[in-house]
Amino acid sequence: MREECKHFQSRTYASGEVARFCELDLAPEAPWRCPADCASYERRLADVAWVHGSLIPPKIEDEPQGDPREISEMLRDAESVVDSILPTVLDDVLKEEKKSKRTSFFKRKRSY
Repeated sequence: MREECKHFQSRTYASGEVARFCELDLAPEAPWRCPADCASYERRLADVAWVHGSLIPPKIEDEPQGDPREISEMLRDAESVVDSILPTVLDDVLKEEKKSKRTSFFKRKRSY
């Protein structure tokens, strides 16, 4: 991926796992590469001539070997699986948040 692109995003989780992606979702082979002819590529101006220190996430793992078309298809399939369960997961999270707010209300000490 072109990390110097304005639309490149990177997130490091507590587990140490790093997610790298295009915020415009224009990199079908993320996290390994952007399209060579991406019309939305814009160099991130804030990074020009900066020297990056050790806060930069570690290098991403090597790209899997195999037919690039098969790899792209696998990544599309994985994305569709995540997209298909996303509404259910969001509903579950919202229900848990409502439940925890409701319980925390009843656990409060009464001060009257």
